[in-house]
Amino acid sequence: MQKITEQPGLHRHLETRTTADLLTRINGEDQKVALAVEKCIPELTKLVEAIVPRMQRGGRIFYVGAGTSGRLGVLDASECPPTFGVPPEMVVGLIAGGDHALRHPVESAEDALDQGWKDLEAHHINEDDILIGIAASGTTPYVIGGLKAARERGILTACVTCNPGAPVTDHADHPLVAVVGPEFVTGSTRMKSGTAQKMILNMITTTTMIRLGRVKDNRMVDMQLSNAKLVDRGAKMIVDALGISYEEAERRLLKMGSVRAVIEA
Repeated sequence: MQKITEQPGLHRHLETRTTADLLTRINGEDQKVALAVEKCIPELTKLVEAIVPRMQRGGRIFYVGAGTSGRLGVLDASECPPTFGVPPEMVVGLIAGGDHALRHPVESAEDALDQGWKDLEAHHINEDDILIGIAASGTTPYVIGGLKAARERGILTACVTCNPGAPVTDHADHPLVAVVGPEFVTGSTRMKSGTAQKMILNMITTTTMIRLGRVKDNRMVDMQLSNAKLVDRGAKMIVDALGISYEEAERRLLKMGSVRAVIEA
């Protein structure tokens, strides 16, 4: 397998370049990411269309990853409850090394082939659930082991990687391969690879939640009213929908707890 993510960067002698030149070159590389993700849309479509009916009958999305990949999975999962008003167990992010690894590197944790499945078992993963392994290199044992065990048990699997032909794709019903090319700093997959992974995870959960009815028009009608900004956003949605005053919209929103509840009432 050719590890594109480990190939030498295209820009040399970075330490000799000006700040503006470095930023311009990084931005130029970043512009390649969206085009690489675009090529994943056919497989993404198949994945989301397989996810929706499972979640309609109570299934959950699980992400497993290590390092940057694991942190991105936890990030996407943690943003679903406030954005879409879903319970936190509906999308779950697991990172090699546990929550400690979110802030502190636990590099050896990714080499534990059996730990991914053990972490999933703690959540009683079952055939209605979906497992998405995230690994820029596509070789992370923690991720591969979790996917292999899940697939053997009839659980729908997918992976997000940036290396075509990576071992992780052998254990995924839906391999999502975003080939973004060598990193600006050689091997630093927190850059383009990480950006591609975040885009893909956002696409999966956002499209799934829309299909599940968690968005009305283009509004987050089930969002949690956890701060003044979100209360203000919700009140303005209600003003637009019902044509009432801002003050009345805010009063109803705070009384009923969600934009959806106010509009449907």
